[in-house]
This record gives sequence, structure tokens and C-alpha cells, in this order.
Amino acid sequence: MSSSPTLGRGAYREFVRVREVLRQESVGGILLILGAAVAMVTANVAPQFYLDLRHLHVGTSFGPIDLNLSLAHWAADGLLAVFFFLVGLELKHEFVVGDLRDPKTALVPVVAAIGGVALPAGIYVAATFSDATARAGWAIPAATDIAFALAVLAVIGSNLPAALRTFLLTLAVADDLIAITIIAIFYAHDVQLLFFGGALVAVAVFGLLAYRGQGFFLRHPWASWLLLPVGLLAWALTYTSGIHATVAGVLLGFAVPTRPPRGSDHPRSLSDELEHRLRPFSASIAVPVFAFFSAGVTLSGWDGFVAAVTSPIGIGVIAGLVVGKAVGISGATWLVTRLRHASLDPDLAWIDVIGMAILGGIGFTVSLLVSELSFGQGSATDDIGKVSVLTASLVAAGLAAIVLGLRNRHYREVAAAEELDSDADGMPDKFDH
Repeated sequence: MSSSPTLGRGAYREFVRVREVLRQESVGGILLILGAAVAMVTANVAPQFYLDLRHLHVGTSFGPIDLNLSLAHWAADGLLAVFFFLVGLELKHEFVVGDLRDPKTALVPVVAAIGGVALPAGIYVAATFSDATARAGWAIPAATDIAFALAVLAVIGSNLPAALRTFLLTLAVADDLIAITIIAIFYAHDVQLLFFGGALVAVAVFGLLAYRGQGFFLRHPWASWLLLPVGLLAWALTYTSGIHATVAGVLLGFAVPTRPPRGSDHPRSLSDELEHRLRPFSASIAVPVFAFFSAGVTLSGWDGFVAAVTSPIGIGVIAGLVVGKAVGISGATWLVTRLRHASLDPDLAWIDVIGMAILGGIGFTVSLLVSELSFGQGSATDDIGKVSVLTASLVAAGLAAIVLGLRNRHYREVAAAEELDSDADGMPDKFDH
């Protein structure tokens, strides 16, 4: 007996929510691409100005907590923490009240994400095996950039089935969870447990205030700003502890309640409210500014570009993202489907899954961050890693646009034919979310 279809649509309530997230992240993806493009132009037209701006220090110190950081570090450690806070909210929502709370539903995107992380990392290690320094960047091709991917999908995929778009978002949620775990475990340095313990206490206080005061914060939206000082303290202590500060954003996101308060007629939870307020800031400011300070690499002409992308790091990153993601995601999805004796949702074909898996090869925001963590911000190897990430992301976007563009045209023709049949029968179209 067959189980439920693989990549089913899920609940309509979740579809409505996913559609709104897709819309906002698509706009953010376009701004992300613009930020990266401006960075590349500035870094090559006015390289000294760009470097001086990146290294400009702002801030102060509070005893052992040194927050006198360069603008590049503020972007990577500060603004990106807002992005990861939203990731934390999204993760908790999906696994507590979303479609992924059902283990059977969560199995496919989680296993697909694991395949889409493990195979690219394996390809990278194989390409850089003889170079210990280069091998440190094994996690660079492991992450999918949901904003960039959704921007591409928004341009070429307006008629693709809802189940496919939902799969991309849930896959990215699981992918983010793996990426966060990798950053927290493998890219911590000189961890000071006292400061990290203090950060956990601050996160606990943040969660206690969020849960106990949820009703008040929902009735008085301005009051949620009272949580900010505690959140900033948790962030500062995490940064000082040696664990990357973006982990604090995720932990704080986990600490926010995802269900409306009991006995309240308010339709949303505090998590929904904070996500609604912060996502525009993250998509339009935080991530594009990070892209500007991170993606600016000075190219030494065509020869320098070729040398970068044909180096072991370049081959590992590009092959990992373009080939590893496509094969890892689609292969893991196929394997789960076969083991469950299930079939694809009737709206989908395997070429759709392959196209979406290719789109998963767009590794931008987190990949750039991991390159910096692996090789040191602004180092020669970091530049090679970033050039390779940008190249691989553009190649993956182009290939996905071809495959999904053709499928989008197919679905548009199917929709037009169904509309003609409906008009001929004099019957209203069936509801299809």
C-alpha cells in the first residue's frame, strides 16, 4: 500500500504563509544580487576605497567584551545575526506548528537537505584532499541561499506547482539547520565557556520574557522593543565566547513562542509578529549589506579568474554546488520515495525535482560567510573561495532557469488548456492552492 505522496502540498494555511515568505524573500534576493554586483564593481573600480570602507572600525569595548569591529565584521557578525534570528523563528515554526511537525512530512526535505550537504562536502574534500589549508573550506558548498534561489524562481517560475515551491522553502529550512550546526561546532575558536554560559542565561531570560509577556507584546507592538537589550546581551556574550555570533540569533529565535497565548483571540503568535516586522529589514538591508561587504573581490583580470576557478578550491566549490547539490538533493529525494514505496505528488514530475535541486546549488550568503570563517576574511584563499561561490551560484542559477523555465512553460500551457476545458464545460475551475 502506497504512503502519502512525496512533496505533497501540505496544509492550505501553510501554503498561504509560504506564499508570503516567498514574496518577501524574492524581493530580498534581487537586492542581495544588487548588493553583490555593487561590491564587485566597487572592489575593482576603486579597490582602495572598498578596502578602507570594509576595514573602518566602529564601536567600543566593555571590559572583556570588545565590540570595536570593522564594518565588514559588523555586517557578518551583527546584521547577519538578524537573518539567522529569522532562520531560528522559521525552524521552530516548521517543526512545532508547521507541516514539518509530522515526521512523515519532514522526512523528505530533511533527507534531501542531508544529501544536498553531504555530497557537495565530499566532492570538495576529494578536490582539495592534498592541501590541508584548502580542505578547511569543506563546508563552503554545503549551504543553499534561499533568498537568491527564490529571486530566480520568482522570475522564471510563476506557473510552477505550489508543492514544488513549498519543497524549496522547507528544504532550505532543513539546510539552514545543518549549516547552523556546522558553524556552531566546526567554526568555533578558543571557546570561553563562562561567556557562552552567560549567553545561554541571557537567551533563557529572553525566552522567559517572550513567553510570559507574549499577550502584552501582541496587544502593544511597541513593547517588544523591551526584548532588544536582552537579545543584544546574548549576542555580545556569544561573540565574545568564540562561537560565531550568528548562533545567538538562532538560539534567540528558538526562544520565541510559536503558538498564540492560551485564552487569547489574537490570530498570531509573537513569532509571527516578530517575523512580520523583521523580515523586510533582513531582506532589504541586513543581507544585501552583508553581500556588499563580503562579495567584493578584486579580480586580477581574466587570467586571475581562470586561476581561481581551476584551483582545487575553485573546482571543489563549483563542482560541489553545481553537481553535488543537484545530485545530492534529487538523489536523496528519489531514495526516500523508493524506500517509502511512495510516488511524487500528481502535480509534479521528476524533472521538476531535478530542476529545483539544481536551483539548490545557489550557495551565496552562508557560503560566503563560511569562506571567511574557513580562510580568514580578505585572505587570498578567501578571495578564491568567494569567486568560486559567485561563479557556481551564477552557473546553478542559469541551469535552473533553463530547466525550470521549460517546465514553467509546460505548466502554463496545461493551465491554459484546463481553463479552456472549464469554459467549454461551463463549470468553475477546481480550487488548486
